Amino acid sequence: MTDLKIRVFKDGGVEPSTTVTIPGGVLRVASKLIPKHAAEALQDKGIDLEEIVRLAGNPEIRGTLVEVEEHQKNEKVVIALE
Repeated sequence: MTDLKIRVFKDGGVEPSTTVTIPGGVLRVASKLIPKHAAEALQDKGIDLEEIVRLAGNPEIRGTLVEVEEHQKNEKVVIALE
């Protein structure tokens, strides 16, 4: 299972201000520990957490899955499988 990487870029930066790595081996369990309001916020942005967990189980799928740009906050979030 591949690792899930979430990178947050602020103020148009090239380097992420925050990086979260969830190892593939614990991704399924970790997805169940996410608070309901956080999972709903992801869903509101069109991000299906269960689908990401499913994709992480496929070793052929790698790379960026989702990029969310919050223009009013000048922030970009990139979710990738690596």
